[in-house]
Amino acid sequence: MIGSFLTSLFFAGNAVCARRAALHYGATRANLLRLVLAAVLLGAWAHLLGQGLSGGAAGWFFLSGALGFGIGGLAMFHALQRLGSNLSMLIVQCGSAVAAAAAEWAWLGTRLTPVQLALATLTLVGVSLGLAAPPLRPAPASGRPAQSLVPGVLLAVLSAVTQGLGAVLSRKAFAIVRHGGVVLDATTSAYQRTLGGLAVGIAAVAAFELLSRVPPERAPRDGQPGWPWAVANTLLGPVLGVTCYQWALRTTPAGIVLPIVATAPLLTLPLARRLEPGRLTARFVAGALIAVAGAAGLALSR
Repeated sequence: MIGSFLTSLFFAGNAVCARRAALHYGATRANLLRLVLAAVLLGAWAHLLGQGLSGGAAGWFFLSGALGFGIGGLAMFHALQRLGSNLSMLIVQCGSAVAAAAAEWAWLGTRLTPVQLALATLTLVGVSLGLAAPPLRPAPASGRPAQSLVPGVLLAVLSAVTQGLGAVLSRKAFAIVRHGGVVLDATTSAYQRTLGGLAVGIAAVAAFELLSRVPPERAPRDGQPGWPWAVANTLLGPVLGVTCYQWALRTTPAGIVLPIVATAPLLTLPLARRLEPGRLTARFVAGALIAVAGAAGLALSR
């Protein structure tokens, strides 16, 4: 359960860094850049100190990464440009919790107790209450028109569904590993997932270069280089965040892990205040308290 809370912290900072990287490099290229860096860092660990591509479920982890890292990450980057980090994180994290719980129930037969279901619902209600107020939705900083709201929401929903399904596939992969009597460390599994995301990221950039006639987006005129945001995005997301995420999924049902991770948007807001101005309201404070209470209850109910 500690892995779930650490994932929430890392993902909170990652959302802010990801949005800034997307504004500097464009969403498609920023997504690929973080995947390349992550593959190098995680691969160094996996092949030198971990288990490389072994474990008996590399194919499942690859598919999980292709959905969650690849399609889900790419959609998330594009949603971040259109909606800002707060609203994007709200839709993606809450939606992925619902998608994962539904998929895990239908496919893996995992049952949550009535108390766990109630606490998961309480967590999501708190997140929604804390971020649903209009004052907490900053206008997009990418120069896009207001009409991009609907495409942004659709992209965020796509990201939520694919990330939720990716989490369930990781649970399936860990089940296969355990059945084979293998103990696979979280960093190695994160590396195997990253390879799937990297394949999708490369294909997306190739398609973008061949088909897109839209000029690349310009960096914000803030006098800051883009590479620090890309590096921070890589470390907080695919490296530290996903490693903790895999650690949590290895031992805990996705329907419990994802609601805890869904508190990340509440942690994102204070971090994003300087870059994406938003006023802290009484509704936000109330939502934060409800979400934290639900997440703590989930941890205690195990």
